[in-house]
Amino acid sequence: MILSGQEIAARLGGDVKIEPYNPAALNPNSYNLTLHDEVMVYEEVVLDMAKANRVRRIQIPPTGLVLSPNQLYLGRTAERTETHNLVPQIEGRSSVGRLGLFVHVTAGFGDVGFCGYWTLEMFAVQPIRIYPGVPICQIFYHEITGAYDEYSSKYQHNHDIQPSLLFQELSAPNGADPQLPLNFEAELIQ
Repeated sequence: MILSGQEIAARLGGDVKIEPYNPAALNPNSYNLTLHDEVMVYEEVVLDMAKANRVRRIQIPPTGLVLSPNQLYLGRTAERTETHNLVPQIEGRSSVGRLGLFVHVTAGFGDVGFCGYWTLEMFAVQPIRIYPGVPICQIFYHEITGAYDEYSSKYQHNHDIQPSLLFQELSAPNGADPQLPLNFEAELIQ
């Protein structure tokens, strides 16, 4: 079941925390989150899952920033959320999607217990001008049943845009250098 907007408001300060909170952003069954004033892009030509990739920050001026197609931009919400006893999820707003901007490439589903800012994986179908503070996505909440452990992994309590930390999950086999690709030894043998 998905919480109604009225239920989201009723649970503020308990199971649901949204900071800052604006009552005008409450929808019938979701809450609009806004875009912060920076984006991040990867500087690598080829991204490597097994290591940290270099990134560059770009300030979004009040006059807007044009996003180019075929480029992944990482942004974040201006709001910090905290969720207990519920599963949070974000989706791009339909008004944003109708302009050809994907707000999250695949990662809209959150974990029960998540606390922090939402990193947005933004991808534009065609050039589009974005602005800081624009209502970019909406958060909604699913009820959860059964026993669970709250989320406590690598993105918990973040304070900024988070590039991929997948490399922290990958372990190099047989004591190999964890900064090298996992198939590095196989590539040397061939």
